[in-house]
Amino acid sequence: MPVIDMSTLTPVGEFGSKAWGEACAEGAIKILEAANLPSTITWAFTEDYTHPPARLMEGGRKNAGYYIMVKEGKVTAGDGIPEEALAIPGFHAKIPWACICHQSGALYGKEGQKQRTADQQVLYAAITEYVGRENPFGFDINKDGKPNQMIDPVGPWPAEVGAALGEGGEDGNGLHNIAATLQTDSPEWADLPVTAMRVPIFADMTDQQKADYVKLCGVEM
Repeated sequence: MPVIDMSTLTPVGEFGSKAWGEACAEGAIKILEAANLPSTITWAFTEDYTHPPARLMEGGRKNAGYYIMVKEGKVTAGDGIPEEALAIPGFHAKIPWACICHQSGALYGKEGQKQRTADQQVLYAAITEYVGRENPFGFDINKDGKPNQMIDPVGPWPAEVGAALGEGGEDGNGLHNIAATLQTDSPEWADLPVTAMRVPIFADMTDQQKADYVKLCGVEM
């Protein structure tokens, strides 16, 4: 049975906000501590959302995002992107806030994840064509010389971690759905056309919406 009772969760803040990141981290700690991870596991997760709205950076925050760190089986997590976590091979994403904000509030299992990925590929391709150059989002260049929202050092998800954080995902639980449930909508998406997975439909935007959206993503024209 999943550790987190979804019926007890209510939205606490916007995607990338301090309140939201802390709530996601709290849930991750509860789940992973209950999994009694072996001391052999050292792994980290970070999601750094660049170009966030100024309102999310109040109080001297340096990054919009949160982390989960497992070091010799001990779990810590919280708001921010600590260097200690970044140094550990694992899942490290660095991506403009607006690229994934709204769709991160969608609830789904494996099939929904596939559809969201497909919708995002359409979005990214449309923006690349609109801007007229490759890598418009300025993704870091990885060790293979290719732009990627995942940054080094990349490491595989330990089976025990993946199983714990994904438990109940097909029934509306799991870390992604927990994070989505904790998320409140951001005002920038009030009038934007979006897919069923809440991914912006660039082709259906007005000329002004397109200009505003790429700017929100930190894309320089």
